Amino acid sequence: MTFEYYHRSGTKLLRYGYTTGTCAALAAAAATRLLLSGKAPEAEELMTGKGIPVRVEIEVFGTDETGAWASVYKDAGDDSDVTDGLEIRAHVSHREEGITIDGGKGIGRVTKPGLNQPVGNAAINSGPREQIRAAVETVCSELRYEGGIDVLITAPEGEKAAEKTFNAKLGIEGGISILGTSGIVEPMSEQALVDTIEIELKQTALESDRLIITPGNYGEDFIAERGLDQMDVPIQKFSNFLGETLDILSGLDVREVLLVAHVGKLSKVAAGIMNTHSKYADGRNEIFCAHAAICGADTETCRKLMDAATTDACIEILEEAGIREQVLESILHAVQQKLEHRVKGKYDIGAVMFSNVYGLLGTTEEADIILSKWEEDK
Repeated sequence: MTFEYYHRSGTKLLRYGYTTGTCAALAAAAATRLLLSGKAPEAEELMTGKGIPVRVEIEVFGTDETGAWASVYKDAGDDSDVTDGLEIRAHVSHREEGITIDGGKGIGRVTKPGLNQPVGNAAINSGPREQIRAAVETVCSELRYEGGIDVLITAPEGEKAAEKTFNAKLGIEGGISILGTSGIVEPMSEQALVDTIEIELKQTALESDRLIITPGNYGEDFIAERGLDQMDVPIQKFSNFLGETLDILSGLDVREVLLVAHVGKLSKVAAGIMNTHSKYADGRNEIFCAHAAICGADTETCRKLMDAATTDACIEILEEAGIREQVLESILHAVQQKLEHRVKGKYDIGAVMFSNVYGLLGTTEEADIILSKWEEDK
């Protein structure tokens, strides 16, 4: 039974999916129905928080000496991830009163503070917990059952799937997380990655009020080469989501932040571009051209910059024109202004710019001040 809800993205129709939380709730409802009535439903349905109903066929179920169980398979739609197609199973049993919800095999266990659940709890977020509870209560009400239900959520292949997630880094051990606020997976959504970054930043802020942020692996390699990873300061990758990262940090107890980024990413920030993915904005050639013109570049140099294939090629052109240092200094000054405008004085921030070809290209004055403090405190 394919989940047939779509939205249009340009000329494409993209299919929605449903979350592991929705799967767990549907499985729990089906298992409860089997436990209380002795009959397995052919299908189970619920209304998600997004207002989209999800109906699935119940093909895998059974009973044992303690209760009943049923499984639902995750459908991620066109936002396929490591949990797509994963079996989410719910086992239910009688209790005197109330509904308890826990995780078993293949469901991660929280080992670090700062997550949605306390340390020691199963990694079943509060949204899915409420979704599961509501689904079970609905079935109990329909069948006029007034006792309680114990719900155990498992994922037979969850531990293996979790190896491909951020869970181990976040402090979730032993399996996947049961997630979802709306109950629906929106295709091509980037929110899950931003949510992961936010969790990591919150955890880091519990340990340190100083932080190095960088877009990705190039930055991590440069940080290691320059010995910045020896400063006893945590390092956080943020992909392309600089603006969201800076905003999240504004709500945390951080004092000093150092942004280390490749010139291809950081030069965009000089124009106020806070999501550095090329599908949102580029403008690198235009930024180099504008700052070169400010620094006295002639028309021919500006034309070359506009035609350059990479930022490293732009640097080579600036070198030939004898204005490399002035232009990079101008770009870094603009970067600093844009960063300070975004954080609005909530914390001190500076920037370090590098190239894989040319190495360190420059630092803002604020970055120098921050690095001097850190060096003194080592």
